[in-house]
Amino acid sequence: MSTLDEFHQEKDRSFKASAESPLSQEQQNHFTGLAYFPENEQLRFVVQPEKFTDQQIETIQLSSGATVDYLRWGKAAFTVNGQQIELTLYRDAEDGELFLAFKDATAAGAETYGGGRYLEPHELDDGSLVLDFNYAYNPYCAYNDSWACPLPPPENQLSVRIEAGEKSFSIPK
Repeated sequence: MSTLDEFHQEKDRSFKASAESPLSQEQQNHFTGLAYFPENEQLRFVVQPEKFTDQQIETIQLSSGATVDYLRWGKAAFTVNGQQIELTLYRDAEDGELFLAFKDATAAGAETYGGGRYLEPHELDDGSLVLDFNYAYNPYCAYNDSWACPLPPPENQLSVRIEAGEKSFSIPK
């Protein structure tokens, strides 16, 4: 079993039984697991980010209509299916963690959540970042309307398909 498979199993266990699950009790009662794309090593990138020299706080729209502030930190560039991609990276103003919200072409056909997905870039000691889209996940608002989630900024809305990570959630809300 791969590390990714173990990660998915643990996430499914947590969604099914944890008090911190984004699922309602009724959803947890009927939950049998999340759907994922097959692991795709071609969608795992180690990139050298380009940090913005003028990092500023940016107000990001939430799914509820409210807003949240993130530090507009830098950008990462890589190629998917022959298409050059450039995504803006943010740093959480509260905990300092890097954050990437994106929406790709799989959202248009409802294969993935229409509001986009998230990825947590992993920082390496040399300053590079691991962007492993096999770990892309739905925001909690994809499971339950009581959650408010940051929406991907316009520059992170892609025309390319990112066929990795979590798919759409199918249990009725």
